[in-house]
Amino acid sequence: MVESAADAIIGITLDATIDYWSPGAERLYGYAADEVIGRPKRILIPKEREGELAETLSFIRRGEARDYETVRLRKDGSTFEASVTLSPVRQYGHIVAASIITRDISERKRMEAHLAVSDRMASVGTLAAGVAHEINNPLAAVIANLDLVREVFDLTAPATGDPTPSPSPQLSGLPDVRELLSEARSAADRIRHVVKDLKLFSRPDEERRGPVDVRRVMRSTLQMASTEIRHRARVVQDYGEVAAVEGNEARLGQVFLNLVVNAAQAIAEGDVERNEIRVVTRMDEDGHVVLEVRDTGAGMAPDVLERLFEPFFSTKPIGIGTGLGLSICRRIVGEHGGSITAESNPGKGTTLRVVLPATRDSRVPSVVPAAPSLSPSRTGRILVIDDEAVIGRVVQRSLSLHHVTTTTSAVEALEWLRAGAEYDVIVCDIMMPQMTGIAFHEELMKVRPRDAARVIFLTGGAFTPTAREFLDRVPNLRVDKPFEASHLRSIVNDRLAKLSGEHAAH
Repeated sequence: MVESAADAIIGITLDATIDYWSPGAERLYGYAADEVIGRPKRILIPKEREGELAETLSFIRRGEARDYETVRLRKDGSTFEASVTLSPVRQYGHIVAASIITRDISERKRMEAHLAVSDRMASVGTLAAGVAHEINNPLAAVIANLDLVREVFDLTAPATGDPTPSPSPQLSGLPDVRELLSEARSAADRIRHVVKDLKLFSRPDEERRGPVDVRRVMRSTLQMASTEIRHRARVVQDYGEVAAVEGNEARLGQVFLNLVVNAAQAIAEGDVERNEIRVVTRMDEDGHVVLEVRDTGAGMAPDVLERLFEPFFSTKPIGIGTGLGLSICRRIVGEHGGSITAESNPGKGTTLRVVLPATRDSRVPSVVPAAPSLSPSRTGRILVIDDEAVIGRVVQRSLSLHHVTTTTSAVEALEWLRAGAEYDVIVCDIMMPQMTGIAFHEELMKVRPRDAARVIFLTGGAFTPTAREFLDRVPNLRVDKPFEASHLRSIVNDRLAKLSGEHAAH
């Protein structure tokens, strides 16, 4: 059985020397038996994981079996995702060796990653109509108020030669123009926040991790799911002080979104006052971060509850949901070193509880904006590159105290620079059709590296892996769209001030 097994079966001594090597191990690792027997097991472990060996020996000596997932190293230097079962081998009551069964799970991991993304997109898709509603309401206010401003100044009438628009007498009873513009700006801010929340759940940066405030992620989640909830229950946010967790915002957001949507769908529409979804955060006695989603919905019978996290198990009608949501949630939480459990009683509601380890540095980094430099230390020469001409004009108006040149083509801008044009700051979009901001920067590094450091990138969202990797790699400043004119002005003015300091130092 051992000789014919497809998995790699390896025997090691108590000092981690390989003393048995199955045909399955030869196929998986690429070593023949005579190449590894008598050699240390560390030849199968990538350098960054060598600390696992001491832990493995510790388990063996204590006589404990262990199942875990890790990464292993082949003879040709390639690595693979592995599922490992470690078992001590006893002889006459004494532990004398260990057997290790290793299986390549790389393909399974890739499939799980695809399923997780698909489930996240399905969750966002479920909320698409609600998200459209959340955008359409403020968008209607923006459009209507801007139309009224245009009518107030009779901007649709033929030009009279007078460059200063005058108020239309027919609309003298309307609110002050400043009030109309203020309402439009407030509505635009609502749209910006909805898009920001949506980006949290749609971005695929699966591996990026850092300190995460679970309360902030949950607030975005509740905003995203608000239209799913508002006709079913009141939302109570009971946030206690909690430490940050080490994790990935998008993946934790996927977990929280599943929990909140499930809670909402467990409650029938039409009786908001009697039902609530309560979100609680707290620290437990072991110093872990606890997040609970409690609902007053239908609840579950014990036989349903025990199958709740099984893949493809669902209590929803066919065609509603994938049956993967909670099983994927359990996997994501497990990968973050935590656990997820459920408590429920028929007719009394359900509580889903996520427990996550706190980061060692439990402080969530906060960005304290510097005081804006609205008045420039000097007038600068600014080049603006954006394939959307309207964005170029907006930037030009925002930086009207400077000498601003705009173009919709990075190729054209590169030609100007090659011909000797001089600019103090270059404001450049990332995603453009003919030449991207990435390609523009790379070419600039070759022909005028000094100017490459002067580029400030504009981005509406780095939605490709190449763009995300690039922005992580380069030290250049970036401004996210939509931006506030004062924020852009401050960044450009600060850059000009630093440039003046560099010139003075030379």
